[in-house]
Amino acid sequence: MNDEINAYVEAVRQALSGVDSREELLEDLPEHLAEVQAEGSGTLRERLGSPEAYASELLATAGLVGGFPDPPPGSFSTQLREAREQLGEFLDRADVKVGPVIGYEKASQFLILLRPGWWVLRGYLTATALAYLLSDGTKLGLLPRIGNNELVALVLLAGCVVVSIVLGRRSPTLSRLPRLALSSGTAVLVIFALAGFVGADHDVREPGYSDVNYGYSDSNPYSNVNDVYVYDGQGHLVPNAHLYDQDGSPIQLGTNECSDPQTGETSRSRNIGYPYCPQLAPFLGQSSAPSPSVSPSPSGSTPAPSGSVAPSLSPSPSR
Repeated sequence: MNDEINAYVEAVRQALSGVDSREELLEDLPEHLAEVQAEGSGTLRERLGSPEAYASELLATAGLVGGFPDPPPGSFSTQLREAREQLGEFLDRADVKVGPVIGYEKASQFLILLRPGWWVLRGYLTATALAYLLSDGTKLGLLPRIGNNELVALVLLAGCVVVSIVLGRRSPTLSRLPRLALSSGTAVLVIFALAGFVGADHDVREPGYSDVNYGYSDSNPYSNVNDVYVYDGQGHLVPNAHLYDQDGSPIQLGTNECSDPQTGETSRSRNIGYPYCPQLAPFLGQSSAPSPSVSPSPSGSTPAPSGSVAPSLSPSPSR
């Protein structure tokens, strides 16, 4: 019997002074307290309350089956501490088991080597998050631009990376509250990074539909383009073609969903360039595509040579 149990039993004995059956009530109390102590964490006072309160409960339950009152349900702080201890034990076991798989005694030894890289990545994520919050609606790129200014982006990125590295090196010496704030901020950045990754992946796989609209009325024949088919001068379909405007910006049109004209089943195309659905190309199976008539220009210039590329913007069959 340890000192804590001895002290608790003695305090209960004093609280029961004047009770004739005191010794009978206390006869098996040390063994019961030992069982309570072995079942969970925390002191006896934390789990059972004060000895005076426990003595009152002991009198109230005298003569009942079991003989001793059960410990009251733990408070929220006690439950949180127990959950944290259980999580720590689980992580310690996983640390030891995963380590040999990657060639280390513990997995944490390998993670320590990755800390400098994580500090740099954390700085980049912080700069990107700030640019996202402070931007005026400008679409973000790889650089955390604010007001579409590359210089500001580089300064912001460098500053956030330096601050992240300094915090990473000093984190073991931080007090409890700053360390908790740093951990909470890191968790927010991880969630922000995952959301950004999912959004970027969605934009790449589903670029969306862009109408070709040059400011004319709805009679514009290119206002409903679903796919683009490019033919060369010999009438052959050009696979994986890429279109650019006069400024070198890529032109994105249509949707990458293809419908089988016979079954009506829709599938998503994995082609990077145009056409998305080559099996639906017009003039498919013909030796050459109809070539548009070329009228002489007023300046007398000759038509383009037959080997030049002629893009064809053709609406695919309705899906």
